[in-house]
Amino acid sequence: MNFIRRGNGPPLLMLHGIGGSIRSWDTIADALAAHRELVLVDLPGFGASPPLPNVSIATLADAVTSFLAEQGLTGIDCVGSSMGARLVLELARRGVVGNVVSLDPGGFWQGWEVGFFGGSVALSIKLIRALQSVLPLFTGNPVLRTVLFAQFSAHPWTIPADVALTELRTFASAPSFDPLLEQLVHGPPQEGSVSTPGRVVIGWGRRDLVCFPPQAARAMRAFPNARLHWFANCGHFPHWDSPEETVHLILGATAAP
Repeated sequence: MNFIRRGNGPPLLMLHGIGGSIRSWDTIADALAAHRELVLVDLPGFGASPPLPNVSIATLADAVTSFLAEQGLTGIDCVGSSMGARLVLELARRGVVGNVVSLDPGGFWQGWEVGFFGGSVALSIKLIRALQSVLPLFTGNPVLRTVLFAQFSAHPWTIPADVALTELRTFASAPSFDPLLEQLVHGPPQEGSVSTPGRVVIGWGRRDLVCFPPQAARAMRAFPNARLHWFANCGHFPHWDSPEETVHLILGATAAP
């Protein structure tokens, strides 16, 4: 997997969401790197990493587990967003990582929520691919940026234009986007665990329109020893909507006791 290591302090693995990349963390990477050595990866099939033959949460977890073993990082603290948030919970369930911060994880939807997630995200990626030639215009204008990110952010006009453009370029070009979305919609829900090697903190935006806030209760039932943190004025990506609060949560949740 393509990865970079930057910063000072104990290592911290950072896993992006579906369609994202190392650059998805640009809004908080500098602040975190002042305290932790960040291990930022492009998951297989995203960013600069080649895809797996078969992509799913299980195969991604296998790939990350192998990567950590190769780098001597088994037991590392980690943070994930969206699909990456589900992935860090799976790694915690397997006992591969240490302390975990999971930001608005997928995998806890039920009933109509499953179809809404799959349908709305599929429509979004079709729109993004159709707009590739004019994306700089859309992401550079706060009003048009709001239209593009309305489902994902509680105040999308505040997302930096360069972050928005990079994210949407990566979304459109990721070879694993479509097959992984199919797996997330039709695959099994996330399994839980009553015991994990480290602390588990689950963060959820109260204005999340991708993984709706009631799903947080299901996540907590799956991981009963976890702590739940609500982001009051956030959508699906707290590190975009409330970067300072997100940094504070991550550093506090993964600090040595």
